[in-house]
Amino acid sequence: MLRALDRNAERWALLFFYILLVTTMVVEVIRREVLSYSSIWGEELVRYSFIYLVWIGASAAIKDRAHIRIDVIFHALPHRAQTLLYLLGDLIMLAVAVAVVIWSWHAVDTSMRFGSVSHGLRVSMVYFLLAVPIGFTMVSVRLLQSIWRDIGSLRRDEPPFTGEKLFD
Repeated sequence: MLRALDRNAERWALLFFYILLVTTMVVEVIRREVLSYSSIWGEELVRYSFIYLVWIGASAAIKDRAHIRIDVIFHALPHRAQTLLYLLGDLIMLAVAVAVVIWSWHAVDTSMRFGSVSHGLRVSMVYFLLAVPIGFTMVSVRLLQSIWRDIGSLRRDEPPFTGEKLFD
């Protein structure tokens, strides 16, 4: 079960938020064009779904090493140097991700203490503000996995995992 969760956690979360976003947009466009009526909650739901999509998508991209990068230098380096550069980048990003998780909890805590709610949905803003710490916690977990994978590549003297190529 843990292996399936590791393999598919982001995929299922992204699918849920993407379906929610598209369905809400379609309903709102039909309401606006056919009924000449729109709601404020639809726009809010789409916005917050998109925010969750972005942060969970960042975690999925780290897992597959699919972030956009300029890798011309990597091809000229030996495998060991490539792996060390990936490790350095992952360690720096891990420090940033941990800092973001810590700082984003302040916004969540403030929202909990003051009971702020969204304008249209009238739902606690905590649920929407949690997108950042949840997303960056997932990013941190994926970075730790990437670091572990790269350390294993160094020990075995193998080339680093570079992800799937979209274009050749």
